[in-house]
Amino acid sequence: MLGDTWRTQLWPVPTFCVALAVLLGVVLPRLDADIDEDLPGVVTVYLFSGGPEAARAVLSAVAGSLVTVTSLTFSLTVVTLQLASSQFSPRLLRTFTRDRLVHLSLGMLLATFVYALTVLRTVRGDLPDQPAFVPQISVTVAYLLALVSVLALVVFLAHLSRQIRVEWMMRQVHAETNATIGRVLTGEGTARTAPIAPDDAIVLTAGGSGFLTSVDERALLAAAMDNAAVVLIDRLPGDSLVAGTPIGQAWPFLRDARLVKTRHDALTGCLHRAVRTGFERTAAQDVAFGLRQLVDVVVKALSPGVNDPTTAVHGLGHIAVLMCDLAGRDLGPRLVCDDEGQTRLVLRRPSFDELLDLAVAQPRRYGAAEPVVLSRLATMLREIAWTASGSVQRAAVARHLESLVATIEQQSFDPSERDVLRDDVQRVRHALAGSWQ
Repeated sequence: MLGDTWRTQLWPVPTFCVALAVLLGVVLPRLDADIDEDLPGVVTVYLFSGGPEAARAVLSAVAGSLVTVTSLTFSLTVVTLQLASSQFSPRLLRTFTRDRLVHLSLGMLLATFVYALTVLRTVRGDLPDQPAFVPQISVTVAYLLALVSVLALVVFLAHLSRQIRVEWMMRQVHAETNATIGRVLTGEGTARTAPIAPDDAIVLTAGGSGFLTSVDERALLAAAMDNAAVVLIDRLPGDSLVAGTPIGQAWPFLRDARLVKTRHDALTGCLHRAVRTGFERTAAQDVAFGLRQLVDVVVKALSPGVNDPTTAVHGLGHIAVLMCDLAGRDLGPRLVCDDEGQTRLVLRRPSFDELLDLAVAQPRRYGAAEPVVLSRLATMLREIAWTASGSVQRAAVARHLESLVATIEQQSFDPSERDVLRDDVQRVRHALAGSWQ
């Protein structure tokens, strides 16, 4: 979505603040020229009262110090982005770059610098053809903005020290994924069986290459109704698309009808506009993206260069909460109906088995030599088994449990560690049978 793309850019808010600062730096001195001499004493006592040289010194000090502070802030931002990318996961950068406090802090520092420079150009000394002019209100505002910028720097540093903690990053990803699940998966059961594409269905191809970021349901539904067709999109948000390759099918809504070339072209054109791609995955409609980020953190923590099983266990805790939530939701295809309740658009969604494989397979593989990680994986499977809403989901948990058992048996653990893991496995089997022991 366009809104999500703008929120993850660092430049829009600072750019707006700089433009506002330029406007304020032009307008306020003119206001000073009109009303400074008419201001009552009770007001002027709180305004800047120095001469032209003093005003230049104040504005120069504000501008010079703020450009240094801004450089420091940008340096800290780059270091934080580099740390998040190398230490945790490159896919966590979106979580930091969409932080509104970071945007506002950078915007405040840049705006104060630009405002001070803009006002500085209006200060003049006593010349033969012009009297001295000191914009009292404007210089006072520059002083106040400098104070606010100092506070903004303190808040930014405090916020930054929290942002670079992996627990906070995982919490942010968890919250964003919860929002995506609530937006994409309504929790309502599928009212009808998804239609199956007939053998003579036409193929719909992708209009661009990149990651599928979002699908405009309304536009596709309108196109399907206008062309008397049923449209099926069998690619998921987050999938990598290649222009010209199939991403769906379409067939006539009425059995005996056929889609003529004009309607085929119309559907293809609408599909190219409605299916949006980007150079990176986003959380707009991608339910699995948050799980992907958390799994990346877990796998990174288990790498030989990091060796941080505690972070891996914390990450698995967040994954367990999300998977238990997904276990109670409808993960079947999304059926979009027309005004008469007839299915006209079918959107594929990730199955529970696919999501569980994403959540368990790589942590099990890369954490095979760490009993604490394997124990947390068993506990996660136990929690998911308890919340599973059907036999298909419990069968998926059972398959991953057997893979976990095989991984455990292949390792050379101490007898006490092996006994603990076997007890954990037995608890999962009890949970699959509906008993929590």
